[in-house]
Amino acid sequence: MCDAGGYRALRGRSAGQLKGRPWAAALEESSYEYGSTKYLLLCGLGGMLSCGLTHTAIVPLDLVKCRMQVDPSKYKGILSGFGVTLRDDGLRGLARGWAPTFLGYSMQGLFKFGLYEVFKIRYAELLGQEKAYEWRTGLYLAASASAEFFADVALAPMEAVKVRMQTQQGYARTLRAAAPKMYGEEGMWAFYKGVAPLWMRQIPYTMMKFACFERTVEALYKYVVPKPQSHCTKSEQLAVTFVAGYIAGVFCAVVSHPADSVVSVLNKEKGSTAFDVLRRLGFKGVWKGLFARIIMIGTLTALQWFIYDSVKVYFKLPRPPVPQAPKSRK
Repeated sequence: MCDAGGYRALRGRSAGQLKGRPWAAALEESSYEYGSTKYLLLCGLGGMLSCGLTHTAIVPLDLVKCRMQVDPSKYKGILSGFGVTLRDDGLRGLARGWAPTFLGYSMQGLFKFGLYEVFKIRYAELLGQEKAYEWRTGLYLAASASAEFFADVALAPMEAVKVRMQTQQGYARTLRAAAPKMYGEEGMWAFYKGVAPLWMRQIPYTMMKFACFERTVEALYKYVVPKPQSHCTKSEQLAVTFVAGYIAGVFCAVVSHPADSVVSVLNKEKGSTAFDVLRRLGFKGVWKGLFARIIMIGTLTALQWFIYDSVKVYFKLPRPPVPQAPKSRK
């Protein structure tokens, strides 16, 4: 949560100005300057933990969702999908693909959250304080889209391996077996042929994730929370973070689901293109597994924001208040 364009003013505040504000004590005691290299690297670390841990934790649900998308005649629903998977692969089968999931989404989180903070600060500098506040939704959208472009390049290889392991029965059981086999069959193209559909899925998803989260936090403090943000405890602020993250996650799931269906089918098959898959699935086919994805992404997004903010609290990183209109605008 950042006061767009106002970070210089935040750094210049004296400890006396922050006195008597419970949450602002974290700013007073912060170990790292807002926008510094160490601050941005620790934000990247928070992103690694939030994305890597949460995506790995829901591998069983993700596996069933992917199989529903690529083989809907066999995996007809969430519960029946779990039942079929347990019958065919046993309990260990539900964890298939956990290693590429952890590695891939950890790298994605590093770039997604770390670069989001970088681009948000830089774009706010370019706009100036007043325009950064006035156009803050566009600022969040532009910063998150820019960050996700690079994050997906980091994610693509492991995402391709994960989907191939989860959806192609008997292909490979481990990352060590799957990655060399894919390289032998298709070369480097096997790992990056899904990057364009990933951009189609992840960039709208991330734009919604960050912009909706930022504006939802702002709305919650304005209309729901009965006291100013500066008077809330750390636990209360983390609760607001979780609620805002879940709301943002529901919207994220709907916006990105068609492209997610294309990615799942594309990475399962050799020689296919995104347009071939899209034409074959049709309008109805791209929405298969949406309910499972809403549950998965809503919970996932809420936990990611919660972990990310918790890392900021643990390392005493500066946490600016929700955006306020600059004095010139008032």
